Amino acid sequence: MANTSASVAAAFVALADPTRRQIFERLGQRTRSVGELAAGLPVTRPAVSQHLKVLAGAGLVAHERDGTRRVYRIDPRGLEMMRAYLDRFWDRALAAFKAVVEAEEREEARPPTKAETKAQTKPGRPTARKGERR
Repeated sequence: MANTSASVAAAFVALADPTRRQIFERLGQRTRSVGELAAGLPVTRPAVSQHLKVLAGAGLVAHERDGTRRVYRIDPRGLEMMRAYLDRFWDRALAAFKAVVEAEEREEARPPTKAETKAQTKPGRPTARKGERR
């Protein structure tokens, strides 16, 4: 996968199709042949083969020969590539969340300023009772 950015884009485009996503999810359970993948799908075996070709081109599936048939499986390298791409966003979100929490903790731990203390301890102006001076 020479160009990671292009490979990630190809993987997302490949999984954008609902039929390819179903095929990919089935392969997540176990390795399967084209015939096994086609069973229960609303497309023909040749269409499943074409979908597998797109998924393989995106680096998401690989195949092995088993006699006269090909058996497909998820390619962990393609999955790792997508995960690494998504983890960057997750890492940034976690770092931003950590920074906010730490800033709040620092704010809570710092002693109040004189103005804050005065505002907290100064009660409202008492009203004078009849006949009393303030």
